[in-house]
Amino acid sequence: MLWPSRQIACPQASWACAHGCFDQPVVDHRQKGTAVMTALSGENIAFIGLGLMGRPMALNLEKAGAILTVNTRNPETLNAFEDLGIATAGTPADAAAEADIVIICVANTVALENVLLGEDGIIDGMEEGTIVVDMGTTAVDATRRFADAVEEAGGSWIDAPVSGGTHGAENGTLSIMVGADKEDFERARRVFDVLGARVTHVGDVSSGQIAKAANQMIVGITIGAVAEAFSMADEAGVDLAKLRSALTGGFADFAILQKHGERMIERNFEPGGKVVTQRKDLYQALEFSEGELGLELPFSRLAMELYDEVIAMGDGDLDHSALIKVYEED
Repeated sequence: MLWPSRQIACPQASWACAHGCFDQPVVDHRQKGTAVMTALSGENIAFIGLGLMGRPMALNLEKAGAILTVNTRNPETLNAFEDLGIATAGTPADAAAEADIVIICVANTVALENVLLGEDGIIDGMEEGTIVVDMGTTAVDATRRFADAVEEAGGSWIDAPVSGGTHGAENGTLSIMVGADKEDFERARRVFDVLGARVTHVGDVSSGQIAKAANQMIVGITIGAVAEAFSMADEAGVDLAKLRSALTGGFADFAILQKHGERMIERNFEPGGKVVTQRKDLYQALEFSEGELGLELPFSRLAMELYDEVIAMGDGDLDHSALIKVYEED
């Protein structure tokens, strides 16, 4: 079904998130002009997975003029998209049936395997020549296996994990790390340009996931460094807001100090990236590095163990900046 391109900008509108919540406004966060609103005119895209990241990404594609069909496990979320006039499908196979490009953004490798290869999965519905794009963070060995399966079915695989959290997803400013054949990358490039501000073709299939593993190692370890430094200063009686200001502009200044440091000071742990997700990503990085490459990663392993402590405290669904709570335990 063809749906006309339109802006969804009403600040009063509410709809269901992936967890069944109805208090998140549908707001057009992007102010890049008419060209963006028609950048994907005529592009037939299926989007599967409408959680914290996938939901705003899908909306940005629709606002850019894509002919969009969505699928997710949560019926309330599907109903909310239907209310916006966006086509929905009951299964991943149905969503993929008419699509030139299928984008998947689900929580983990197991979920990806289910929507790709499970009953009524994408493989069952896709046509020859379809490009399947994984924008989640997936294990490297599984990425290669999924790519082989899609290629055997006549399609092409792109791994294109993202960084930038929900803010980047809403504003179309994600960093996108792409592993793909060059021709497939060029075919999907205008889709990536709508979703991200920095798009890098890292290399062949699985290169994107290797880049994302490196990203998550740096993020996970660095959040720990900020939490540890803040805990030391706080125990010594230093005002953390002033500490953060003092560090800004020096060699210790970086996005995690600015954004996650602010979260720690304000005790705002509403998730942009969850503790459980960060832990999962570190585990995948360790599994690949230690298992396939024979590398030991002691900082990453320690960081993962600290995130395990936060999960054991019952705070796994908080933002990963909640790692500071480990240092506050007696």
